[in-house]
Amino acid sequence: MSFSTLLYRYFFFGWLFKDVNRGNLLERAAAWRHNRDQARWLPTYMRRWLWCGLFFYGLGMLVESLLNAPGLSVVFYVPCALAVPINAVIGAAWVGLRVVHAQA
Repeated sequence: MSFSTLLYRYFFFGWLFKDVNRGNLLERAAAWRHNRDQARWLPTYMRRWLWCGLFFYGLGMLVESLLNAPGLSVVFYVPCALAVPINAVIGAAWVGLRVVHAQA
C-alpha cells in the first residue's frame, strides 16, 4: 500500500464502513451490523484528530510568539481549527452507531 493511502486511512475512517443504501433488505441489514461493529474505531480517530489539533495549535503558538509572525502562524492554526468540526462529525457518527442503537 502506498504511503498516501496509509496516511489517508490513518486520518479518515470512511474506508471502514459499507453503504447501507445498496442491495436488498438482508444486504442492507448486514451492512448496518458491519458499520455498528466498525464504530468501535471511531474514538481512535477522534484521539488522532485531537492530538493533531493540539500539536498544530502548539506550533501556531510557537511560531506566533517566537518568530512574531502571526501571518505564518495561520498555517498552523487552520488545521487546528479544522480538527474541531471533524471531531464533532466523528462523535455524531459514533453516537449514532453505538450509543443510540444500544438504547433502542
